[in-house]
Amino acid sequence: MKKAIQLVVITGMSGAGKTVAVQSFEDLGYFCVDNMPPALLPKFWELVRESGKVNKVALVIDLRSRAFYDEIVEMLRNIGNREFVDAKILFLDASDAELVARYKETRRSHPLAMEGRLMDGIRLERDLLREIKMRAQLVVDTSSLTPRQLREEIFHNFQTAETASFHIEVLSFGFKYGLPIDADIVMDVRFLPNPYYVPALKNKTGLDQNVYDYVMKSAKTEDFYQLFIKMLKGIIPGYEQEGKTSLTVAIGCTGGQHRSVALAKRVGSELKGEYPVKINHRDIDRRKETVNRS
Repeated sequence: MKKAIQLVVITGMSGAGKTVAVQSFEDLGYFCVDNMPPALLPKFWELVRESGKVNKVALVIDLRSRAFYDEIVEMLRNIGNREFVDAKILFLDASDAELVARYKETRRSHPLAMEGRLMDGIRLERDLLREIKMRAQLVVDTSSLTPRQLREEIFHNFQTAETASFHIEVLSFGFKYGLPIDADIVMDVRFLPNPYYVPALKNKTGLDQNVYDYVMKSAKTEDFYQLFIKMLKGIIPGYEQEGKTSLTVAIGCTGGQHRSVALAKRVGSELKGEYPVKINHRDIDRRKETVNRS
């Protein structure tokens, strides 16, 4: 028997934070669809079920098109009847005063008051969404929430051990090939002993045990490593608490072959005890490419 698809319907008042919500669900690994016409949903579910590759879906449904009002309510009634769907409705709300302030700040028109008063559109939308709000499993009032706080609220309610989103990439690189532009933390280890100048190690990399040992046996390397790993363990929780879903720690030497590779391997291995970690070596094959072209 196939596992039920986890479905979250994101709906609510226009301006209450649906954009932040859908971005949060994307970070939680959900397949997200924004403003799909309800008439297309039967075919969508058929494709999802047949593919067998999607098990978490978040649908943003709002009232940007009045033609879909009646279909939205009917669709939400029927979704729960599908045996392969475990559906929840997340309704985002905010006070009239806060919605007015947000619309004034963005200078956008309310979808139900394109040529009329803003408050008329807000009142009409509240009336149209009353039944959907009553059916929602979770109602979040975003009046006093920052985008980060709304994100935290969504993570608190929908994140599971399987969808823990924060992860770390430890990346080695060579400065001669340029800085990795997506790095959050960059550390230069060109001050450490360089195996490049040892003939027996020159054509190897930091993944080879004898190169790794050469780099690590230096007292200078050990002193640096202990200070660096202590710093990382001290600041990583702050990045996570601020809502980052990933952190890239880049360690660079001259060519990205020896010292940075060895340090990235050791740093990544230690952090794996506390976080999901990927270790990548951006420039480790650059030397081979140069040799092959010559």
